[in-house]
Amino acid sequence: MDKRFWSSRIQTLVPYTPGEQPKDRVFIKLNTNENPYPPSPKVLEAIREATDARLRLYPDPEALELRKALAEFYGVGPEQVFCGNGSDEVLGLCFYAFFSPGKKVVFPDITYSFYPVYTELFGLDYEEIPLNGDFTLPVERFLGGNGGAVVCNPNAPTGKTLPLSDIRRILEANPDVVVLVDEAYADFGAQSAVPLLREYRNLVVVGTMSKSRSLAGLRVGYALGSPDLIAGVNCVKNSFNSYPLDRIALAAGEAAVRDTAYFEQTRRKIMSTRQRTAERLRELGFLVHDSNANFIFITHPARSGRELQQGLRDRGVLVRRFDRPRIADYLRVSIGTDEEMDAMCAACAEILKE
Repeated sequence: MDKRFWSSRIQTLVPYTPGEQPKDRVFIKLNTNENPYPPSPKVLEAIREATDARLRLYPDPEALELRKALAEFYGVGPEQVFCGNGSDEVLGLCFYAFFSPGKKVVFPDITYSFYPVYTELFGLDYEEIPLNGDFTLPVERFLGGNGGAVVCNPNAPTGKTLPLSDIRRILEANPDVVVLVDEAYADFGAQSAVPLLREYRNLVVVGTMSKSRSLAGLRVGYALGSPDLIAGVNCVKNSFNSYPLDRIALAAGEAAVRDTAYFEQTRRKIMSTRQRTAERLRELGFLVHDSNANFIFITHPARSGRELQQGLRDRGVLVRRFDRPRIADYLRVSIGTDEEMDAMCAACAEILKE
């Protein structure tokens, strides 16, 4: 590849690799943590109502109605809410707004693989803190001496959850830098750090509607923090793209947040399916880590991760494997419907019999 005309900033950049979106055949898709259930009917109704002549006009650059809905849901003020084009964009804006070159940002070595990409893209110094052998977070390594800390909670791809007491310890040990808590999966059983916003002005919580609200195809993300921190994210946003969310996404996002009954119904179904799937896989001899996310992290002593992934693909099931030290023999399996997870377990049983 000829990179002569590329900026020096990206000559050696290794971009994030999204999960496979196959187009050649139909699979049971358990590789990208998408919600197996459709959006709320009220979301689809809001999309229909928003699809009219107003599309000729720019959307609200402040996303005011969506911010009001999120503020009401989380018990904060609208001035404490920022909305963007999916949590990936929101995370990137936060990295740029809060972390400075020459001041080391810390996050786990096994976590969401976009974090090192952001730091490389923005020319930030960083340190990947090795997780413990059981994939829990070594909290002591995050207590001060850094230029900011990032914690994915529940963590991806392990599904492990950090208790709020440990989040509090990290916040108190880093009073002069931002602690970013990525809660992309928190709606599936974790305790949110949002209540801590009342006490800590250095906390930012990032969320998404791609998982628990079935809007991965529309890209709606948000951040919660003090008004001063949110003003910083807005400063970056308005220096880059004043209109990150279109009219349809704004309408759909607001409707999704306000339909709390549907939100509770679908997330509880996923949590129930996660439990029964974990039990079935353990019966097959898998090690299944406890998870508070909409996925499970599994390995089997008799098969490599590569063998299992390929065997499942051959049987029409897609799962995610990360070819990295310590986790190459693990699979991250998104939670689908009961029928999809039964098919995945049956495929695993076939593979193990070979």
